[in-house]
Order: sequence, then C-alpha cells, then structure tokens
Amino acid sequence: MKPRTVAIDGSAASGKSTLASALAGRLKYLYLDTGVMYRAVTWAALKQNVDINDEAAVSELAEKIDLQILPSEVDDGRQATILVNGRDVTWLIRGPEVNVNVSQVSSYPRVRQVLTRQQRKIAQQGPVVMAGRDIGTVVLPNADLKLFIVASAEVRARRRHLECIERGETLNFDELLASIIRRDKLDREKPISPMIPAQDAVIINTDGLSQQAVLERVLALMENS
Repeated sequence: MKPRTVAIDGSAASGKSTLASALAGRLKYLYLDTGVMYRAVTWAALKQNVDINDEAAVSELAEKIDLQILPSEVDDGRQATILVNGRDVTWLIRGPEVNVNVSQVSSYPRVRQVLTRQQRKIAQQGPVVMAGRDIGTVVLPNADLKLFIVASAEVRARRRHLECIERGETLNFDELLASIIRRDKLDREKPISPMIPAQDAVIINTDGLSQQAVLERVLALMENS
C-alpha cells in the first residue's frame, strides 16, 4: 500500500524540494515545500521594515499576512507559485537578504506554531508529500514514510549557484558556500525544531546522484516497503 503522507526533510539545496515535487507528481499527491512559508514570512517582514529580531512583531505578522501556495502555471523553473497578500514573491523569497534572515524567523516558536497549524490542515485534506526541516519530527510525526536528504555543503552550493546563473543572477560562490554552512549550523542548533532526522527516517545522500536517480531510489524503497 502506498504511503498517504510522505515527510521529506533535509538541508538547503540538498535536493529535498526537487525530490518532493517529482514524487508528488508521480504519485498524483499534493506537494508542499514548507520552507517557502518561512521564507515568505521573512520576506514580508523585511519588506514591511519589521525588526527581524523582534519575535513578537514577526510572529504577529505571520498571523496576519495572506499566504498562498498555488500550483505553478509559469514555465520559469518554479515548483509552485507563492503569493503574499496577492503579490507573486516566488523568486523574491530566494534573495540573499532572505537567505541570511530566514533561520532567525523560523526559530521563533509562535511563527512555527502558526505555520505548523497551516501545514497540518493541508495534510488533512488528502495524500501529500511535504518537504521541510522538521516534517518527520514535528509537523507530521506519524507520516507513513519519512525521508531525510543530505548532501555535502560544496555540492549544495554548486547547485544553488547554478540555479542563480540560470536565472541571470550574479552571486559569489564562496559567499554562497559560507552562507549555506552558516545556515546549517543555525538549523542544527535551534532549541526548537532543530534539523535532525526522525528516528525512523530513511537517510539518502544525493551527492553524485541525478534527480532522476534519487526519485527512482525512493520509488523502489516504496515498492519494497
């Protein structure tokens, strides 16, 4: 029997979102990348000049903004369309300023509570593949299948650098690598919902593997489970 809820966790640019999107498409399941929700709140806070270090203000903003995640109808590489108060911020939330501040925003308990409630409601609506950093441990601890995707910092930096180049953006590789290493440390050391695999998660290292190879490995795992 196919799992109805699939939790995919892992670090930035590990390939978890690409895998989750492809797997959801193959299974005809709903796909949700929870990381974009935290990025959207971070972007909104920066846009509205809310002090990122003011937990109460950021949390209040998270409760008030109209955040929508819609199926992509634009052929520009996006996996979904992200709207904040009706504005398309799909690529804006991938900017360097958001990259630097999103870990801080996602560390706030009230922000996590607000977004976790939304994520659980989405999972109750039907079969889902959900990607993030604490899906298998916090959001959906009873998920039918839990995966934890890893890759070296250098490989992840190259992937993200290539994405930027393809979008016509200029970003220094060394700065990007340093940013990824710094964020990994912050995510692992969070007092609330640190980025760690669930005890029953299957760990998959994507170094040297194509996107298709990772997908086939997961499908084989599901077939044999």
